Amino acid sequence: LELSTLTHLSLTKTPRENMAAAAATEATKGTKRFIEANPYSWPFDGDLRPENTALIVIDMQTDFCGKGGYVDKMGYDISLTRKPIEPIKKVMEEMRKRGYHVMHTREGHRPDLSDLPPNKRWRSCQIGTDGKGIGDKGPCGRILVRGEDGWDIIPELKPLSGETIIDKPGKGSFYATDLDLVLKTKGVRNLILCGITTDVCVHTTMREANDRGYECLMLSDGTGATDYGNHCAALKMITMQHGVFGTHADSEAILKALSK
Repeated sequence: LELSTLTHLSLTKTPRENMAAAAATEATKGTKRFIEANPYSWPFDGDLRPENTALIVIDMQTDFCGKGGYVDKMGYDISLTRKPIEPIKKVMEEMRKRGYHVMHTREGHRPDLSDLPPNKRWRSCQIGTDGKGIGDKGPCGRILVRGEDGWDIIPELKPLSGETIIDKPGKGSFYATDLDLVLKTKGVRNLILCGITTDVCVHTTMREANDRGYECLMLSDGTGATDYGNHCAALKMITMQHGVFGTHADSEAILKALSK
């Protein structure tokens, strides 16, 4: 057996159960599986397995999609950023059940704001309520500050114990984080990306991942933006040049592929 197979054997199972699990893993490696996506069937080579594929749920935090959070206080319609919750929930539950990697990210800053660039702080104050921006006190605690209520992931998509959480100071999930190291250590190559917002944090992460050689798919109904036009434009960008950054597909297509 390959080492990658042996590392997935459980010490709590009987030798017979472990051998059965190993055989199932080896058999799966020879089976091509695709998700019907736009603009091509994903992944490109049909190598879709729990061992090499991760769902990354990006920034589903109260400050971005909760009542009284940062986006709500900016005056945006949070129904647009809450719309992805149910599709994400369905895909996440199915992927957990089938043993796929599930990871989460949170955007936020240190309490002393030492990792907050002055221009980002300034811009946030221009659109905040009464001139309040990142670091200031809001209904859900200090805005986008680690450890505050608004910074945390919403209860509907709460991470399970043991699931990786990446805390990031910027838009992209790779910048100033150990995400790339974590993915490589786990043997992950395929990324299914979802969360908010489609045009900012999710798209930035997809571009970063693509440049690092990851095979990416964006969950089209599991992402949302504060402007619906931006959401649609972000999805269209992915399809240019026969998938310049990867592909996108809806939750129905993903669930259908996983059930095969």
